[in-house]
Amino acid sequence: MTVPASTDSDLWVSWDDYHRLIERLCLQIHESGWQFDQILCLARGGLRVGDILSRIYDMPLAILATSSYREASGTKQGDLNIGKYITTTGGAFGGRVLLVDDLVDSGLTLERVGMHLREEFASVTEVRSAVIWYKACSRFKPDYHVEYLATNPWIHQPFEDYDGLRPGNLSAWMHKGVK
Repeated sequence: MTVPASTDSDLWVSWDDYHRLIERLCLQIHESGWQFDQILCLARGGLRVGDILSRIYDMPLAILATSSYREASGTKQGDLNIGKYITTTGGAFGGRVLLVDDLVDSGLTLERVGMHLREEFASVTEVRSAVIWYKACSRFKPDYHVEYLATNPWIHQPFEDYDGLRPGNLSAWMHKGVK
């Protein structure tokens, strides 16, 4: 897949680039020497990142649903909602938690979820955060990140094609460019 050239206001990411960035994030965490007991990803943006980290670290993946980018086809931030429950198949949730998302923009989500974990889960002893992209406009600095984005661009991730796709358009979309 060919993506447009990135600018100061738009960062375009291919699937290959996306996967390499996640691998770099995983290596950065590993090389830090920090040992964690749980990987907790924030759905939706952190699902793909968390999935790959859980496979590489051979650990179960815990999932917490959060949502703030719901308006204007996911391009405008609204109120932050944090799910009531954490889903995991890895036994009791607690210990040292690696909190994973795709990016930190305003910083509100990672900041509030970190507070939520400390307040609601007494068994959590430490929380560190990991993201692919850390924007300069963020009020929260993640513990691990791959790219610092000084110009705060909109990040066009490869799965965004699905944001505007609906079941009724799927057949035509699958056959675009096929003659």
